[in-house]
Amino acid sequence: MSFEGWARDTVDRVQSWGFLYRYYEKRLLSRLDPVALPRHVAVLADGNRRWARANAPGRPLVIGYQAGADKLKEFVGWCAELGIPLVTLWVLSTDNLRRSEEAEITPLLDVIERLVTDLASTGDYRVQVVGDPALLPTDMAANLRAAEQATANKTGCHVNVAIAYGGRHELRDAVRSLLASEAEKGTSLGDLSDNLEIDDISGHLYTAGQPDPDLIIRTSGEQRLSGFLIWQSAHSEFYFCEALWPDFRKIDFVRALRSYAQRERRFGT
Repeated sequence: MSFEGWARDTVDRVQSWGFLYRYYEKRLLSRLDPVALPRHVAVLADGNRRWARANAPGRPLVIGYQAGADKLKEFVGWCAELGIPLVTLWVLSTDNLRRSEEAEITPLLDVIERLVTDLASTGDYRVQVVGDPALLPTDMAANLRAAEQATANKTGCHVNVAIAYGGRHELRDAVRSLLASEAEKGTSLGDLSDNLEIDDISGHLYTAGQPDPDLIIRTSGEQRLSGFLIWQSAHSEFYFCEALWPDFRKIDFVRALRSYAQRERRFGT
């Protein structure tokens, strides 16, 4: 076979596979019951660095970070299309900040800041940053606040972006906020300890006022939460996927939703 013939045959096969993929994806989507979809989906977008090392060996890891950010924007779009009203994306942990070298963390922070501003600039989403802004560079924290404020009145999909976030860090901050609030009211520690309820703590979390995640997805084959939404995930369903985050496809998401819809939620029992 000539090169031209081989090329045409290859293109035909690729297009055929693409058609079959789209057909399969559409078929799975048609079988999803909108009533059975989660109202809050959270994702640990793991595997960006491994993806970069596998797909761009010898090149800066920021290539993987950017590929991951591009996929996160796609992911939010998928959720919006399906009418999922609340999405939480974990993009930077407190452990990442503590352990990473400056040469690695600075490009990542740049990618994350662009991700937030890009999501805000669509005009379709309400963007909220959850985490400790005091751990971030001052200019970045200010730009993230501006993105939040610019979208505060948007009624589309609510997108939490967890930046400088750690579950234990969040609980510490919640307790600090609760104690300060009660101190302003003149509540004694004795009275607080006697009357403290679970909802009192929930009201001081970064996600205060939001429903807890129904479904938490983690990619890259890791099967642990690593401190993500420790308090909020008490009754969440988990879905673990082998794909590295930049390789996560819409069909993978649909499979996660199908798995969720098939489960009987027992809420701790």
